Amino acid sequence: MTAEAALSTPPADRQDAMPTPMPEVPLLQVRGLTRRYGARIGCADVGFDLWPGEVMGIVGESGSGKSTLLSCLAGHLTPDAGEVLWRGPDGTIRDVLAMAEPERRLLGRTDWAFVHQNPRDGLRMGVSAGGNVGERLMAVGARHYGRIRSTATDWLGRVEIDAARIDDAPRSFSGGMQQRLQIARNLVTHPRLVLMDEPTGGLDVSVQARLLDLLRGLVREMGLSAIVVTHDLAVVRLLAHRLMVMKDGRVVEAGLTDQVLDDPQHAYTQLLVSSVLQV
Repeated sequence: MTAEAALSTPPADRQDAMPTPMPEVPLLQVRGLTRRYGARIGCADVGFDLWPGEVMGIVGESGSGKSTLLSCLAGHLTPDAGEVLWRGPDGTIRDVLAMAEPERRLLGRTDWAFVHQNPRDGLRMGVSAGGNVGERLMAVGARHYGRIRSTATDWLGRVEIDAARIDDAPRSFSGGMQQRLQIARNLVTHPRLVLMDEPTGGLDVSVQARLLDLLRGLVREMGLSAIVVTHDLAVVRLLAHRLMVMKDGRVVEAGLTDQVLDDPQHAYTQLLVSSVLQV
C-alpha cells in the first residue's frame, strides 16, 4: 500500500482503533499542505485523512518537517499551499485555512485544542490551577462561578492532581503536574481534535509513563481524535493508531502503527526503528 493510500484509509485491525460504523467523511482532511522557509522546505505536499476517534502519530528526526506541519495545522504558521478541511458538528466541511481569524480563534477554544511540549507555553503561570481550567470554560460562555470551580475540581482529579492544589499557581507544580494541568485545561471543553507537540518531551521516564497512561485513557474515554508529533517511537506505539514518517519535509512512509514499526519498508524508517539514526 502506498503512503498516500495508507493515510486515506481508516484503521481497522486494532481493538481500540475506531468506533463502528465508520463515518463516510473524515473529521479532518489535509491536502497538499506546503510550507517553505525561503529555499528550504518545511513540509511539502503533505496529505492525510483523520477519522473520528483516531490518533495519528507523526515521527521523524529534528528538521524532518513534523513540527512545521503541526504548526501549519494549528494556525501558528501560514502554509504556502494546501487545504485543511474540517468537518464541523453539523457536518459542514470548511477549509480552516480560509476561515477568518475570529472563526479560527473560536475553533481553537472549542473543537480544537493544542498541547505544547513546554507546559509553560500552554498555561498562565500566574493564575491558579483552577483558574487555568476555568478560563477555557469562560472562553466558551460559562459564567457560574460555582459550576466552573466544580468542573475544574473534577478535571484536576481526572488528571491526577490533588483537588487541594486548585488555588495553587502552576509555577509551584512539578513538570509532570504542569503538563497534566495543561491537558486538563485543553480537554475541559471536550474538543473533538487535539494537536500534541512532544507531549512527553523533557520529562523523566517514570513521569512519561504515567502521563502516557493518562493520555491513553482520556483519548479512549472521550473518543478524541488527535495528532501527536514526537521523536519517541514508544509514544506513538502506545498512543497512535496510524503513523506518518517524515524526512526532509515529506512523508516517506505511512500506515498502521504496528505495521510500520514492526515491518518498516522505507530505508529511513528502518533507521529510525533500529535506533541507528539519532532523532
